[in-house]
Amino acid sequence: MLQDQTFVVITLGVLAFGLFSARLTRSPITAPMVFVAFGLAVGPRMLGLAELHLDDPAVQILAELTLVLVLFTDAARIDFAVLRREYTLPLRLLLIGLPLTVLAGAVVGGLLLPSLGFWEVALLAAVLAPTDAALGLSVVNNTRIPVRMRQTLNVESGLNDGIVLPLVLLFAACAGGGSGAYGPAFIGKQLVLGPITGVFVGLVGGRIIVWAERTNSMNHSFRQLSGLAQALLAYAFAERIGGNGFIASFCAGLTMGNTAHSPCECLFDFAETEGQLLSLLTFMLFGTLMVAPAAHHWDWRVLVYTALSLTAIRMAPVAVSLVRARLRWPSVAFLGWFGPRGLASILFACIVVRQPGIPGRMVIFDTVVTTVLFSVLLHGLTAYPAALWYGRYADGFKHLPDAEEHAHMPELPVRIPVRK
Repeated sequence: MLQDQTFVVITLGVLAFGLFSARLTRSPITAPMVFVAFGLAVGPRMLGLAELHLDDPAVQILAELTLVLVLFTDAARIDFAVLRREYTLPLRLLLIGLPLTVLAGAVVGGLLLPSLGFWEVALLAAVLAPTDAALGLSVVNNTRIPVRMRQTLNVESGLNDGIVLPLVLLFAACAGGGSGAYGPAFIGKQLVLGPITGVFVGLVGGRIIVWAERTNSMNHSFRQLSGLAQALLAYAFAERIGGNGFIASFCAGLTMGNTAHSPCECLFDFAETEGQLLSLLTFMLFGTLMVAPAAHHWDWRVLVYTALSLTAIRMAPVAVSLVRARLRWPSVAFLGWFGPRGLASILFACIVVRQPGIPGRMVIFDTVVTTVLFSVLLHGLTAYPAALWYGRYADGFKHLPDAEEHAHMPELPVRIPVRK
């Protein structure tokens, strides 16, 4: 468990960041960059102020809790009615671009990382496929960028982690030999009972909360807490009956977000404060526990794969998925570049590294950590200037009749909105 010194260091770091947080929102320095650097500085390889281990129960609890809430709140932000009617671009990215990204990542991994087997490179590609729009808040919150472009990245980020999670579990089971506790029967129960549990909890729980709200028997604060309780209940219930709790949390968020809008609006307020704290603590632990050990195993193969993962492996599938979407090529490149890897990849990697039956799990872990590290740095530094550049570029053709980028689009909530 957390020792007193470690707890003090973490809380002082959060407080220190808060003192300068307003100024940092107007600079290229992002919160994840600060917390990764802080975690690295206080970690055992540098100052040694934070005494933590990756297998520490407190670290595992934080990682699992963060993943449950991220999956739930990301899914709850998505309105299916609006998605079907308006969001053709994110659907292209999710239904065409995402599978192609996994395929491209597996092919490149097979060529560059010969120590990994077929299912292991597929697992690596799946872990690195989800994007994290929260790493580019200057993009998704900049009102000079056309709404359609911002919301494309926002919706894609909200859904791709939950969509790819079953692939991560399936590939992990296959990479581990598909025997014993992680055999076909186990995976089948995980992939079937998880969604069923999530839909049930989200539907029933959401309706109960709406009823309580209409009868004025629940106040605003507990509407926030009740939404979070749905996420945890879906997770716990699914795990109890043999389903996958993370998939259940994602499906509960999707269901509740489309059947009980008022409680979800309260949940977004939570995601802006307490949810952000959990996310930033995860990035701090990422810097403390993961970056230095992964850097110790860097070689040219891992670094080349990282570079390709952040560029061609992401950008080429995006370009293919947007063929005939009538977007200008700078817009396609903009969407392709802003596919940062963040929380989901970190948390999926934590799942993988705890599976001893996967022979190449440490190579996968090191490659994921390296890719996320460079993504936090590069996407963080480029988000603000790129948003300014693209905003000016898009203004130049917004009155043209073929300006598909400026097509009207209702806005959906982002994970961490910026207060104006």
